[in-house]
Amino acid sequence: MLYKHLYRPPEGFSEILLHSDGECLTGLWFTGAESREDHPSDAAEAPLPVFAQTCRWLDIYFSGEQPDFMPPYRLEGLSEFRQTVTQAMLAIPYGEVRTYGQLAAHIAAARGGRMSAQAVGGAVGRNPISILIPCHRVMGADNALTGYGGGIQNKLALLALEGHDPAALRLPKPKKRK
Repeated sequence: MLYKHLYRPPEGFSEILLHSDGECLTGLWFTGAESREDHPSDAAEAPLPVFAQTCRWLDIYFSGEQPDFMPPYRLEGLSEFRQTVTQAMLAIPYGEVRTYGQLAAHIAAARGGRMSAQAVGGAVGRNPISILIPCHRVMGADNALTGYGGGIQNKLALLALEGHDPAALRLPKPKKRK
């Protein structure tokens, strides 16, 4: 069975939806996320220990600190490549950013061979547990905010919370209307 819980972060952020299999966190998304159709909607509300732990983690994070623990989480159905990209995101320290190209170069060096920044971007964009697995710390070249499934304003606010100057970040160009 799938369970859900709604977390209300401080002002300036969208609400956050948590999902669990009853034991571990399986999803964490900003409500209104571009990828919301990818998230199951048939979940029951329940006061699970994993939700309490995740909310505690988020409370610490939104107070401007890096939590010193990680709630139990489970990522299912990830390819070996997506697992590798997830580990690379988890290795980005609080308050720092990496570009898609830097992650690609790091993964290529570890695996031997070549790696596409676009392939890394695709894997980063499919991160089911945002914030805890810090996909918001991955940028385009030259501090470009190339996109964020949880909304660019949330990404900008997360980076500002971690000490980045929003004025130094380049916003993506608006999408052309058809």
